[in-house]
Amino acid sequence: MTATAPTVSSGTDVRLAGISKRYGAFTAVHPLDLAIPAGSFFALLGASGCGKTTTLRMIAGLEDPTTGTVELAGKDVTGLPPYKRPVNTVFQSYALFPHLDIYENVAFGLRRRGVKSVKKQVGDMLDLVQLGDFARRRPHQLSGGQQQRVAVARALINHPQVLLLDEPLGALDLKLRRQMQLELKRIQTEVGITFVHVTHDQEEAMTMADTVAVMNGGRVEQLGAPADLYDTPRTTFVANFLGTSNLITADVLDASGDDVLLRAGDTKLALPSARCTATARSGQKLLVGIRPEKITLTHADDAGTVPDGRNSVRGRITESSFIGVSTQYLVDSPAAPGLSVYEQNVERDGRLVPGAEVVLHWNPGHSFGLDAAQSVEAGTDAGEGT
Repeated sequence: MTATAPTVSSGTDVRLAGISKRYGAFTAVHPLDLAIPAGSFFALLGASGCGKTTTLRMIAGLEDPTTGTVELAGKDVTGLPPYKRPVNTVFQSYALFPHLDIYENVAFGLRRRGVKSVKKQVGDMLDLVQLGDFARRRPHQLSGGQQQRVAVARALINHPQVLLLDEPLGALDLKLRRQMQLELKRIQTEVGITFVHVTHDQEEAMTMADTVAVMNGGRVEQLGAPADLYDTPRTTFVANFLGTSNLITADVLDASGDDVLLRAGDTKLALPSARCTATARSGQKLLVGIRPEKITLTHADDAGTVPDGRNSVRGRITESSFIGVSTQYLVDSPAAPGLSVYEQNVERDGRLVPGAEVVLHWNPGHSFGLDAAQSVEAGTDAGEGT
């Protein structure tokens, strides 16, 4: 059985217009505009203190905005209390009633609204979260992942227009968290309502969400599909916060063609103009970004096998770490120190050890260009604050 899906509106389910939040002299959320499509899985991603939870709480009505409006399904709800808004929230703590079994936890919202016949709705909802056989157990008899699914079922049975999730997987261990990422995405796809998910976990956001808003310092740094954010970040913060990026400072030699030609140290590089978010002018500096897994590592003795047309950088391995699925290398080069390279452990070259001379090479189309005026450490542990 499948839970009856609520009627989903077309267009936009959540619209924030000029929404902001100040606490005295501190601005937690700067004025922002956000439109969340109906039926989508939307993630607010950022480090602690970036304003993502405050934004979620303003949608829920748990915080009053300092400026701006909140619209849900085309209706201005800025002045409405939480219980009059068509939303439900799932928190990290789950907040299940320990004295009630799972069936009664899920049925609680219906009974509170005076619904007499709850059996079918509760049964359908427990089937949706794959807990039909656990109906008469108490919360303490379930695993953390099962409790989390009960919390989702209890929220969904009220047929909210929007389900808000505030770090719902934060208390789970890594393996269970990854399982629950897929479960939550499956549930959202089946019920078809809008999910707005707050998380600090990049993998979690990119695994589940259709659209991700990366927040930093109370502002949306970049908004888009996970693949677009990862492959074409517009700022160093996004480049570093979503995974790992090598950012190479280079001088622009020529920006008149389809490719921007650059020099980093003693090395010439090419970057497609279309993949450059900064204005490139001859004589100026640019940051050339390349993800570690996009780079191929070749021993210097085999340098002649590197295909033409690729960006090539010579260097020396300083560190290597075997992590199962791949080996991670750090390479010092005249172009840049400490370049990261991830090589899958398919056919390992035994010569690639610390001290070995190597060539790093990659498709120029996998690079991205950023404004060199930004901090190369933004979004890393060293440059977390902005």
